[in-house]
Amino acid sequence: MANTALADPDAGLTQAQLAARHGLRVAGERPPLAVYSRRLWSYRHFITAYANAKLVSSFSNAKLGQLWQVLTPLTNAAVYYLIFGIVLEQNRVPNFIAYLTTGLFIFNFTQTTVQNGTQSITSNLGLIRALHFPRACLPLAAMLTQFQQLMGALVVLAGIVLVTGEPLTWQWLLLIPTVLLQAVFNAGLTMAVARAGAKVADLKQVMPFVLRTWMYGSGVLYSVTLFEQSLPGWAARLVELNPALVYIELARMSLLESAPLLNSSPTQLWLVAVGWAVLMGIGGFIYFWRGEQEYGRG
Repeated sequence: MANTALADPDAGLTQAQLAARHGLRVAGERPPLAVYSRRLWSYRHFITAYANAKLVSSFSNAKLGQLWQVLTPLTNAAVYYLIFGIVLEQNRVPNFIAYLTTGLFIFNFTQTTVQNGTQSITSNLGLIRALHFPRACLPLAAMLTQFQQLMGALVVLAGIVLVTGEPLTWQWLLLIPTVLLQAVFNAGLTMAVARAGAKVADLKQVMPFVLRTWMYGSGVLYSVTLFEQSLPGWAARLVELNPALVYIELARMSLLESAPLLNSSPTQLWLVAVGWAVLMGIGGFIYFWRGEQEYGRG
């Protein structure tokens, strides 16, 4: 027996000890956060290519193609203007057309990103099970697809703002950091809902109701001064921390001269916008990473 043990150095070792001795690792094991981040960065070209492919394919069967990127929010704006602008007389807001359209375009970026991100894992199970790559590529590609759509929509929005009488000023440049901060926020939120959607399949059925409620509470369709008029002071302060509302307000502040705004100072709005981007961007990424080994199983 002693000779056998000397001849076989692996004798008597457990499976875990054998694996460690020979450099074997658990299949699908979650890598450390720093390693995972580096791997994700190395796949940045894949994320871009995948997002471009999703963008092209999403309108491939429509005769107007990618024009629907702009036609959809414009159609929604026309319907909401009829209801809120004319029937409910919110058109008393200065340049309500530009005010409404700005809110819709900015909120639509978050809304569609979250909707697609919720299903980014469950709708790509074949890809996940066939190939080894950081799964965060999928929700990030969903965000990037919508970001590309937003770029086209912002060109149309600029035209609407100019046609409705707003001047072109240097303040328009503030729209750039606003959209970039919103993109970081959306990326983190999309990763968070992607993991939640992978665990709870019914979440995609609930999400449209959640997003519609969020839209109604974000001052997209009406003057934000109603918050101050209709809510107690503490509730109005709480509502003003709503990230969607903050990014919409910063966009309106950048493009519109006389739009009704929140009582919060521009400095406060920017601080809240940066805070949400950092909190959700980092928090959503860590939350998604912690579930890396779960995706595609079961």
